[in-house]
Amino acid sequence: MVEIKVLTDILGRNEAQAAENRKRCDAAGVACVNIMGSPGAGKTALLEGVLRAGNAPRIGVLEGDVSTTADAERLAALGAPVVQINTDRFGGACHLSAAMVGAALPSLPLADLDLVVVENIGNLICPCEFDLGEHRRVVVASVAEGAEKPLKYPLMFRKADLVVVNKVDLGASAADAAEMCDNVLRVNPAATVLPASARTGEGLDSWTEWLRTLGSGRK
Repeated sequence: MVEIKVLTDILGRNEAQAAENRKRCDAAGVACVNIMGSPGAGKTALLEGVLRAGNAPRIGVLEGDVSTTADAERLAALGAPVVQINTDRFGGACHLSAAMVGAALPSLPLADLDLVVVENIGNLICPCEFDLGEHRRVVVASVAEGAEKPLKYPLMFRKADLVVVNKVDLGASAADAAEMCDNVLRVNPAATVLPASARTGEGLDSWTEWLRTLGSGRK
């Protein structure tokens, strides 16, 4: 009973902070997107593609990693305001929490942004359990990970609004990408599924437009 009470309190505090984060973004007219996926799925590369687009929304990034600033430096080099969140100071947590996001939000120029993108720590289990105050959830899945991943980690995909099936150029055949897309819809029939390749540019226009539409009209 003690363990259940402690867990309830932890999740309750997270939900309260998430609501406050969402309220802060709403007041600034900014949409918040939580991007999740495995290490190496291509989350940062897909954001780089958006930042290079001529019609890109104004994006601020909260970059989550256990350690290093490598991905944050890549995005900052393209002109995006970026705040690094390293969880090694929190014991190396495998996910971001609403409290971490809440502490970082004031460092972004919200009044000048259309979107706040939270690039969560690479993990297909823990991040989906924590509301950060986002308005939409995106999962990036690489064809190279195996088409069965949505079936093996269903909760991650079940809670996604959009699933970007990345690296479609690396599959053994077109059937690999098609199978992964089918498996996403088996787990979450309501999800929007977008095949893409950050390397070749396939799907990047649609990805950019999805983000631009989400961020437009909120000011």
